[in-house]
Amino acid sequence: MAETMKKYDIAVAGYTCVDLIPEFKNTGSYSSISDLFKPGKLIEIDGLRVVPGGVVANTGMAMRKFNRKVFLNGLVGDDFMGMIAKDWFGKYNVSAGIKTTKQAGTACSIVIAPPGTDRIFLESPGCNTIFDTSFINFDEISQSRLFHFGYPPLLKQFFLDNGSQTADLFSRIQRSGVVTSLDFSLPDPEGESGKIHWPEFMRNVLPFTDIFVPSLEEVLQIMLPGKYTEIKSAWENPETYNQILVGLIREAGKMIIDSGVKIVLIKAGGAGIYLLTGDISAIEGKSNLDLPEDGWNFQELWCKAYHADTARIVNSNGAGDVAVAAFLSAILGAETAESSLKYAAMAGRNTLYCHNIHSDLPGWQEMTRGIFSESNEIIHFKPGLETDDDLRS
Repeated sequence: MAETMKKYDIAVAGYTCVDLIPEFKNTGSYSSISDLFKPGKLIEIDGLRVVPGGVVANTGMAMRKFNRKVFLNGLVGDDFMGMIAKDWFGKYNVSAGIKTTKQAGTACSIVIAPPGTDRIFLESPGCNTIFDTSFINFDEISQSRLFHFGYPPLLKQFFLDNGSQTADLFSRIQRSGVVTSLDFSLPDPEGESGKIHWPEFMRNVLPFTDIFVPSLEEVLQIMLPGKYTEIKSAWENPETYNQILVGLIREAGKMIIDSGVKIVLIKAGGAGIYLLTGDISAIEGKSNLDLPEDGWNFQELWCKAYHADTARIVNSNGAGDVAVAAFLSAILGAETAESSLKYAAMAGRNTLYCHNIHSDLPGWQEMTRGIFSESNEIIHFKPGLETDDDLRS
């Protein structure tokens, strides 16, 4: 019914690249990146995958896999990498909004993601440094129910001047009656994005953002940089996500909601996913969204990660993007807050098993069966719940 009133369910715009992903053997012996990569060492791999990456390809195409009508809006260069990306998008009939430029080359990313470890990215942002609102197709986006954008730290024109262009973009799209959604990436502390005062950026952009879906590390770095530095110095390995105090996550979540965001989802890897919502009446009914206010207003939930079979894990590349795709797809389908969290957690876990998320990712029906067949706990926060120990009890 209402879903047919707009041409697209979602428009996804922003960072577009080609991922080069070495396929590591799943020997079960990888404990950390630092143990794996040592000078003079030879590491045998099973091949090299070359696939489109970034938010446009990962989140956009996952939502297409989840039966959503998508419009993809990104930029590639007039080069060999750009040909790979355009041909791939064309194969799925979603290339109309992928623009080509001769001013800079296609972005590429070497993704170092051995099974059982977190990823390292060697990133060349390429033409994303010139991607700005002149490449945004506002006419098509206005025909979408939801607009999803990422990742500002890799989009130079959108982080300059404390995010003025991002704020203008989101403001204009909100005025067209489309729900706005924002994803992030980690700023490079040694690069230009590392010199941006991200709390000021967020103060400019979040008032025009309906849904915000950062990772835990991202939200701490951009919302609480002082505490992030303090905590980061104590981290010894990726597993320390589990050592972050829940009170700190809740503090960041509250800051985001107080800034004007209606729904914030914080991805915490193997620890789970956190959801905090405010008054969603401003977006309920907009763009034909049918979220029940009594089930979404002022919710604070935690969904534990689904069990992952270590023998089946390939890598974690794209897991956050795909979890967001499932979460937004659930919102478009008017699922409950609890159900939307479970879809996000299930999709993130399933991504770990994929050699190629664009071809191997299970569809919506298979995910639904998984949610019904695998038990998982949704925790409703209570007043005064502050620590990780409280959360596990």
